[in-house]
Amino acid sequence: MSVSKKGLLGTGAACVALGSMVATTFGVMQTTNANSISNQQAPVLLAQGKKLSNLTVIFPSRSDSTDLQNKANAVAKFLSNELRIPVKAQIGDDTAAVEALRANRADVAFLSSRPALKAEQLANAKLYLAEVRDNYSGRYTYNSVFVVPNNSPLKTRNNAKATLEQLRGKRMAFTSPTSGSGFIFPVSELVKQGFVPNRDRMDGFFGQIAYGGNYSKALQAVVRGQADVAVVSEYALFPPYITAQEKSQLRVLHKISGVPAHGIAIDDDVPVQDRERLINALLKLNQSQNNQLLRNLYNSNELVRVDHNRHLAPVREALNRVGIAP
Repeated sequence: MSVSKKGLLGTGAACVALGSMVATTFGVMQTTNANSISNQQAPVLLAQGKKLSNLTVIFPSRSDSTDLQNKANAVAKFLSNELRIPVKAQIGDDTAAVEALRANRADVAFLSSRPALKAEQLANAKLYLAEVRDNYSGRYTYNSVFVVPNNSPLKTRNNAKATLEQLRGKRMAFTSPTSGSGFIFPVSELVKQGFVPNRDRMDGFFGQIAYGGNYSKALQAVVRGQADVAVVSEYALFPPYITAQEKSQLRVLHKISGVPAHGIAIDDDVPVQDRERLINALLKLNQSQNNQLLRNLYNSNELVRVDHNRHLAPVREALNRVGIAP
């Protein structure tokens, strides 16, 4: 971002919350963090400037990431060798990553979809790459799923409205009010089907609402009989989120496709020629000899180019429908 624009935004802008903290019946609240055409063209940055002399990359902690600093350092070393400049890896949550981009303390960040929108708003950063996982239904989009016990009387009907109508009066376990697949997309679907007006007025539909704080706790609430239904990402039905034994007690009632995968945002202060070199270097993580470095980070197996606006359009629409600012 240009210095003048960042000055106008001010440091206070980065304090805009990605979501509110909500009391939970399952434990302490934790902030958690449409298929696109496969070969999208990256948007053009306007930034031009002197050649990049060093690079800082932010790697947000995720619930399925362990020993992240060492794994991030290995990726930074790889990028340093490819770009022939010093590359520093830093660990921080999504909010810290967005602020680092805004304040010019970082050049690149791995971000989920909603923080990526905030990074665009505050730092004019854009997503250029998205992560692919073997357990994503849409390659670089995935499903938000409503999960119930195997023996639940709730059944999947022939349309979304008939299926979700059965949730009236039931005990709902959302993941967290900041989660895309665990809150924003399912509530958007409920608004779309006419069951609730917005995210603040759901008590008239559900008998009880609680927030697990993460995928594991939301699903375990269903396993333990504390909730009738939970909403999570489809990949949360596998270890390390839950055990195979827990999964055997659950089934998917309804799914919402097209949740945008996490991606890699690059600040607009990175000169265009360096941005392209960086993207090409990151894409080399797809090569077999380098791929384990990528898999070690967040269990993704490939990076693909995406168009920022097209990739994030579904989450923009969902946020607008439920009445949440990016």
